[in-house]
Amino acid sequence: MAKMEVKTSLLDNMIGVGDMVLLEPLSEDSFINNLKKRFDHSEIYTYIGSVVVSINPYRSLPIYSPEKVEEYRNRNFYELSPHIFALSDEAYRSLRDQDKDQCILITGESGAGKTEASKLVMSYVAAVCGKGAEVNQVKEQLLQSNPVLEAFGNAKTVRNDNSSRFGKYMDIEFDFKGDPLGGVISNYLLEKSRVVKQPRGERNFHIFYQILSGASDDLLNKLKLERDFSRYNYLSLDSARVNGVDDAVNFRTVRNAMQIVGFMDHETQSILEVVAAVLKLGNIEFKPESRVNGLDESKIKDKNELKEICELTGIDQSVLERAFSFRTVEAKQEKVSTTLNVAQAYYARDALAKNLYSRLFSWLVTRINESIKAQTKVRKKVMGVLDIYGFEIFEDNSFEQFIINYCNEKLQQIFIELTLKEEQEEYIREDIEWTHIEYFNNAIICDLIENNQTGILAMLDEECLRPGTVTDDTFLEKLNQICATHQHFESRMSKCSRFLNDTSLPHSCFRIQHYAGKVMYQVEGFVDKNNDLLYRDLSQAMWKANHSLIKALFPEGNPAKINLKRPPTAGSQFKASVATLMKNLQTKNPNYIRCIKPNDKKAAHIFNEALVCHQVRYLGLLENVRVRRAGYAFRQPYELCLERYKMLCKQTWPHWRGPARAGVEVLFNELEIPEEEYSFGRSKIFIRNPRTLFKLEDLRKQRLEDLATLIQKIYRGWKCRTRFLLMKRSQIVIASWYRRYAQQKKYQRIKSSAIVVQSYIRGWKARKLLRELKHQKRCKEAATTIAAYWHGTQARRELKRLKDEARRKHAVAVIWAYWLGLKVRREYRKFFRANAGRKIYEFTLQKIMQKYFLEMKNKMPSLSPIDKNWPARPYLFLDSTHKELKRIFHLWRCKKYRDQFTDQQKLIYEEKLEASELFKDKKALYPASVGQPFQGAYLEISKNPKYKRLKDAVEEKIIIAEVVNKINRANGKCASRIFLLTKNNVLLADQKSGHIKSEVPLGDVTKVSMSSQSDGFFAVHLKEGSGAAGKGDFLFSSDHLIEMATKLYRTTLSQTKQKLNIEISDEFLVQFRQDKVCVKFIQGNQKNGNIPTCKRKNNRLLEVAVP
Repeated sequence: MAKMEVKTSLLDNMIGVGDMVLLEPLSEDSFINNLKKRFDHSEIYTYIGSVVVSINPYRSLPIYSPEKVEEYRNRNFYELSPHIFALSDEAYRSLRDQDKDQCILITGESGAGKTEASKLVMSYVAAVCGKGAEVNQVKEQLLQSNPVLEAFGNAKTVRNDNSSRFGKYMDIEFDFKGDPLGGVISNYLLEKSRVVKQPRGERNFHIFYQILSGASDDLLNKLKLERDFSRYNYLSLDSARVNGVDDAVNFRTVRNAMQIVGFMDHETQSILEVVAAVLKLGNIEFKPESRVNGLDESKIKDKNELKEICELTGIDQSVLERAFSFRTVEAKQEKVSTTLNVAQAYYARDALAKNLYSRLFSWLVTRINESIKAQTKVRKKVMGVLDIYGFEIFEDNSFEQFIINYCNEKLQQIFIELTLKEEQEEYIREDIEWTHIEYFNNAIICDLIENNQTGILAMLDEECLRPGTVTDDTFLEKLNQICATHQHFESRMSKCSRFLNDTSLPHSCFRIQHYAGKVMYQVEGFVDKNNDLLYRDLSQAMWKANHSLIKALFPEGNPAKINLKRPPTAGSQFKASVATLMKNLQTKNPNYIRCIKPNDKKAAHIFNEALVCHQVRYLGLLENVRVRRAGYAFRQPYELCLERYKMLCKQTWPHWRGPARAGVEVLFNELEIPEEEYSFGRSKIFIRNPRTLFKLEDLRKQRLEDLATLIQKIYRGWKCRTRFLLMKRSQIVIASWYRRYAQQKKYQRIKSSAIVVQSYIRGWKARKLLRELKHQKRCKEAATTIAAYWHGTQARRELKRLKDEARRKHAVAVIWAYWLGLKVRREYRKFFRANAGRKIYEFTLQKIMQKYFLEMKNKMPSLSPIDKNWPARPYLFLDSTHKELKRIFHLWRCKKYRDQFTDQQKLIYEEKLEASELFKDKKALYPASVGQPFQGAYLEISKNPKYKRLKDAVEEKIIIAEVVNKINRANGKCASRIFLLTKNNVLLADQKSGHIKSEVPLGDVTKVSMSSQSDGFFAVHLKEGSGAAGKGDFLFSSDHLIEMATKLYRTTLSQTKQKLNIEISDEFLVQFRQDKVCVKFIQGNQKNGNIPTCKRKNNRLLEVAVP
């Protein structure tokens, strides 16, 4: 439906007929065709009056969203399309606003969607009722009770992957505001025979498969179970897995639901232990043994299973073993013990398994009721939801189908009674004359089954309690004697001659004509299933268990409370439960959901007309329609009727000012509808025939088309007029704006012209003033310039005069000096020797050197050995002296610096020096290691308690302790190892445990190989034939390669007096066991950053990719 579309009735945009009461003509074919038409358009819900017919779509439909919930919330039942939410809302509002207790009866055969329908009802009520922490907790507990009960009470059948194998009735209790307070669950007739045997293609109850699939290994060990389904005889293997069902996930869901509902951890564990015990009971097998007296007895073949069961349940093994082999019969003061043969032992085993599981399920329901029951004692409103098996007609029908069909007969009876009662009450309320409605009353069938004297259940109980030989055949004979003349009972062995030659009815069967059709029942198993006996020895063995839950499940086993009275039969118990249920339902306002399965393939979009027709018959839907439309087929409040059809009359259109009833009378008189076709009630109009309603709908549809045409015409005229007026207003606005714009442009032009003229005049005046100022300035500047030039000339003349005078004085001084020098030389020439020049030369040199050293004293650099500053050379002839002096000074200050070192520092620098000689300009990793101090003991083995074992094992001083990656010789993968270097050995230890893996004497180390790249890989080559070389050379990777290689080199040199060969090459050979393997280093892009990777290519090549 589009967003803007408003739907006010189920008659709007109807696909087929939304309410079967309005179907015309009414026949079985038209009924089925209408369902199919709606199903093909994904309309799975259809009304029969207030009854909802639901067809299982076998797929998810987008009709249950929160938006849909809000759409149907507080809306009239017939206001929107048929939906289960409409019925849920009607029931909830009647309970909340009118204080009427409600019940919702959901029926249909297995696979029709009853369980899902009950979930939808509960989820809708939970969504629309109040909020709050306590309310939300109650709602969550009510909703989460479903997964628990489904796990223990549902199973896969050929018709349904999640078939409820029990009937469930839940009373949800509300307070006066409509908020949920709690609930009470009742269960009916769990199909416990499924525990020990399943038909082909079906599974046992879900919980068995969920435990084996979803339980943890630890839990399975505690429960003494294995994950393999084939290990257990009670589990069918042909359908152990269900498509689309994840048992492991469902098990976690069930555990979570149990926690939310309120189960304690020890209770959950006890429940799982009982389930495990039931599962393991099926693995107990018996073998025959003959006694001395000639009687046969049974013995357990393998007692391991029995032992594990006893450990789970806390039962003494000998007690349980005896209970499987003997039966004690008590009568007054006498006890008789008899042995059990193999067949009886298997019967006892299966009976115990069925009873154990059935009682566990009943205990679960009781325990859930304790958690979800209302905590307050205020007056409560109640909404009951009944999800119970539908009518069943199989090829082989037995006691279970008989009981189920009896329940459906009772439900059909109460359905007809309550439907007629509801119709009659509405007629009386609206003051409409009530006419008697002919319908089939199935009370005669109910009496045939439940009569206390001649009913089938009474005769079955009588036969079970009768002394002597009792068999299914004797029961059938009794039925043939007493029920032979009943018109709904058929048997070939009865006195009624009309069935003597009926070959479709076998001799061992009887047939009952139910309201939904004839059903043939095989009498085999009726007596045993009705007896449902559990030997007292087994009950007492269970009561003796140390398991608190199992002990509580078998109170009759208490020797102090022995009751010799025979327990009630299964039939009588179910009859009493049904009677209680019927009594409960009759006190509430009923709401019905009839579920239909469209096909047996559990597939979407398939509608099997024959199958649907069969279900329509046994659900009595056509009968339901006939009852609904026996009087008046359609009724509607006056207000809604007038609102829907007022356009058909000029007097009521568009508004009616008077009472709604008067408007409807005027409307119907105007349309000339015959008076016998309708009646006026107090608040509603009643229409007898659907044809009249459809005639009104056709007239309304035609009138709506005429009104739509009229509206279109008026709208188009209004739209054109509006457009014309808009264009006219727009033209006026545009003209006024244009005139304004034109005047603005004209004003702007005049203004800009005036500004231009003004600017030119101002410019002319400014330029004239500028010329005058410039002339005055030039006159002043000319005088200043002339004066400056004159002063400059005077200054230059004076400077020239002073220079000439100075030159003359200097020349006189020079001449005088030369003259004095000449006089001195002449006077002292006689005193000079022949080598005076050399001495003067030496004297001069001495003075120069003295000056040089004095200057060097003041210019000496710092005492830091790394300071490269040195004074510049003053004279060329001192070049070699200057260099030698620089060298001597550097050596002197280095010695001064070394004198400050401790012995430890000297050792470190010696190692650094050794590393420089070994790796400088050879290994790309070396420059990065220069600034890193050599620590040696990186692991602090002596301080770390984790390596205490390793410390105790190594007695020598540890020179280096580092975690390295040892390369696997086979595949090139890395493993962390502790690398220890002592004075005499190289040791490798496990990083986690500290256990020493390898010990290599230094004398066996011949060579260390590494690449020239920046990686940390290195190989330690061992002497061939040595004890440590058994597996071959070692290949390591370390972050401190330079330090480790240097220390290994120095230690080896110190101990063996031989230099260790350090080979630096990008390809080198290593010995791996008997093979020579080439280690090749290549450049490559690393996936894990800059970390080198190692990969074994083949038997002869190992590649190391470095960045």
